[in-house]
Amino acid sequence: MTETAEIDKQSAATVSQTSAVWGQRIAASIVLAMVAIPAVVTAALVWISVGRPLLFRQVRSGVGGRAFTLIKFRTMHDLRDAEGELLPDCMRETAITRLIRRLRLDEIPQLLAILNGDMNFIGPRPLPPRIVASFGHFGSVRNEVRPGLTGWAQVNGNTRLSDADKLALDIWYIDNHSAALDAWIILLTVVTVLRGERIRNKPLALARERLAVRLATAVQGGVAAGGGGA
Repeated sequence: MTETAEIDKQSAATVSQTSAVWGQRIAASIVLAMVAIPAVVTAALVWISVGRPLLFRQVRSGVGGRAFTLIKFRTMHDLRDAEGELLPDCMRETAITRLIRRLRLDEIPQLLAILNGDMNFIGPRPLPPRIVASFGHFGSVRNEVRPGLTGWAQVNGNTRLSDADKLALDIWYIDNHSAALDAWIILLTVVTVLRGERIRNKPLALARERLAVRLATAVQGGVAAGGGGA
């Protein structure tokens, strides 16, 4: 009887997850239709500003650690120093591509990843596998949910945050995510695009506390917590 109940519970969870993915796909299809003209305009601006290729592609880590190719509009030149190392981001951007990034227009192609089931609208930002691996135990925790187009770290400071604080905010989101929280993140994303990135101290403090608890539990359990950047 217990085994039957457990199977029924797992089946219900699978159906729920499948429905959620299809819901995301349908929403992505609608949004893609809405942003078709902005996407064409953005592509033209990228071509004028930094030339071809128009798209940036990179392998990122998805749910369960499954790798997928993330696609964005390219916003930087491939400029390097005398040693062949890429110059800092600020030296490879242009005024036009800086505005594109500020308005998040470079993210439009990622709607295709949502259509493909690799991403959600909301979740931790997808990172390269090597960076996720550097988180140790928390890399596995981060991979428990699909990465998102926007997330808790992105609306609480994003580029103004340290890598450790981004990870803390991602872990807090995973522990507390809900439909209401996702709706709040969507609203804050709009505010962030309009007003710019700002560190929100209260959510950050809560995330740091939660990560400290998680870390203490992991250490007591003998799990390698890891570190690294988010």
